[in-house]
Amino acid sequence: MTVPEILDSVQFVVDRSGKPTAAMLEINLWAELRIILEELEDKKLIQDRLTHWRSKEGWTRWEDFEAELETDGLSTVD
Repeated sequence: MTVPEILDSVQFVVDRSGKPTAAMLEINLWAELRIILEELEDKKLIQDRLTHWRSKEGWTRWEDFEAELETDGLSTVD
């Protein structure tokens, strides 16, 4: 199902004056929408990483990564 189809299926809850107060989706459509949003987020992360991969900003030193693994109770592979 496409995003426009999902959005067209939304049902609205209104208050006594007719003002929309909530939106409802069938649970299977909600699941599809979540997948679509998660994929968009993943694509954005990948695009950001590809754009800035040459800069060391945000990189973690290997030693710090190993220390984090040990702190989390995970051992490094020798």
